[in-house]
Amino acid sequence: MLYLQAGAWAVAGVVLAVAPGVALAWFTDQRFGQGDVWLRVLGIQTFGLALLMVLVAHRIDELWWWSWAFAFASVLIAATVVLNLAFGLAPSESVVGWWLLAISTVCFALGLLYGLFVSSRERPIPWEPP
Repeated sequence: MLYLQAGAWAVAGVVLAVAPGVALAWFTDQRFGQGDVWLRVLGIQTFGLALLMVLVAHRIDELWWWSWAFAFASVLIAATVVLNLAFGLAPSESVVGWWLLAISTVCFALGLLYGLFVSSRERPIPWEPP
């Protein structure tokens, strides 16, 4: 699941970093000019998050509990997107992109949470008492 999510975030990060106006127009039907630098920064950060997901996924057998950071972020992103879809869209705003984002983020969050549940049953978090 981490590899799949990392791939999705890597693609999204590259699109935001390279062509933020296209990504924004697809989601909101708005155009930004000079103010789209924050979208480029968000794209670079998203790509970096994808790289960290791959690093954790490579050693998932030993470091499975590190996935909680990605699960936490995924749940919050899914909640934000779903709430925006339910209450934050303008009447003329396109909903197709938001529905796709909502479905994908909810699926990623549920997949990570389920994987963590299964892993926690097979291998408890290793910690040493003080």
